[in-house]
Amino acid sequence: MNITFASLSNQGDRESNQDQLGELVGERSACFVVCDGVAGFPGGDIAARLARDTLVSCFDGQQHLNAQRIRQCVTHANHVIRQQQQLNRAHGRMGTTMVSLFIDRDYQLAYWAHAGDSRLYLFRRGYLFHVTTDHSLVQQMKDAGHQTDGINNNLLYFALGMDDEERGASYSDVVPLEDGDVFLLCTDGFWHGVAQQYMQQALHMVNTPQEWLTLMHQLIRKTDEQAAGKQDNYSAIAVWLGSPQETTLLHSLADTARFISPDA
Repeated sequence: MNITFASLSNQGDRESNQDQLGELVGERSACFVVCDGVAGFPGGDIAARLARDTLVSCFDGQQHLNAQRIRQCVTHANHVIRQQQQLNRAHGRMGTTMVSLFIDRDYQLAYWAHAGDSRLYLFRRGYLFHVTTDHSLVQQMKDAGHQTDGINNNLLYFALGMDDEERGASYSDVVPLEDGDVFLLCTDGFWHGVAQQYMQQALHMVNTPQEWLTLMHQLIRKTDEQAAGKQDNYSAIAVWLGSPQETTLLHSLADTARFISPDA
């Protein structure tokens, strides 16, 4: 199965960029990882880097997809962060979100894992689906049917490095892939800046993953102008399988120009 991908990472209006991206595309399988250091505690950038490096180095692109092995790698990434917390007391509460996608190129299968509020989206047969559930207080309240107005969107109940042995990362089933599937892995700074409906609309206006990210980047820049210098770090990886253009490219360049214009 042919795989094309593109990535984007931007500091936004923060003093540093705590996002980390990683990918490994082998002959038989591929892995993509996006991590976002948890704000509010020192060392978030370190936790994100440790998680990214551990997952990528643990993955073998010459082997077929192994869900049990992937779960072990994610658990190991969490342990690596916890070990570093103990070695450096200043980073004793550092943590990171994580979303990762694993693809078996021969058997055309996918598997994913996530922790925190970094997200994975899947575009299939003309529609975009949010396939992960945020480990956040806001999401818990929504699931329970409560109002979330005024609640801080950044409050997480789980991320890698958090001291909670009863919780863990979330994992998907092993999912059959279709030619033309498109995935988007992104941090909260990204999906806060581009609503899901606009992700889907933007996808209908491009024919490469890089063009898709570029178009969404323009939307985030527009949002940033309205946010008065409060834009978080934002990062994403777009992964295209096979030939998505037959189902994505439905609009003209004129539509794209209107889409990103200030008066749109």
